[in-house]
Amino acid sequence: MSVQLNTSGRDHARDLVAKDQYVKDSDWSEAQPSTDDENDFIERNGWDAYAQWHLAIDTDENEETKGRYKFPFGDFRRVHRSGLVAAKQRAGEWDYADVEEAADALLQDVPSA
Repeated sequence: MSVQLNTSGRDHARDLVAKDQYVKDSDWSEAQPSTDDENDFIERNGWDAYAQWHLAIDTDENEETKGRYKFPFGDFRRVHRSGLVAAKQRAGEWDYADVEEAADALLQDVPSA
């Protein structure tokens, strides 16, 4: 698996945070989009827009598949601090240093509750 930082996703998250489009306190297991939410978003907005809601891509996976996109951080409207925490933790577990660092940098700009 070749997982690398998705700079488009990182930049999208950074822009949303700069515009105060974030949730400070949420339970990521409840806040993250469901499979149906993801499918609806892709149908309405396309794969490029879907990709922007993830901090990493797996270049071994086919384009236009959900398996290509890793480490989601928001609900298709706002960044969730809990999503960034989850991304940072999982990236650290899998030793994806660039993704972990990106999540950490974003967390520095999102105040805690």
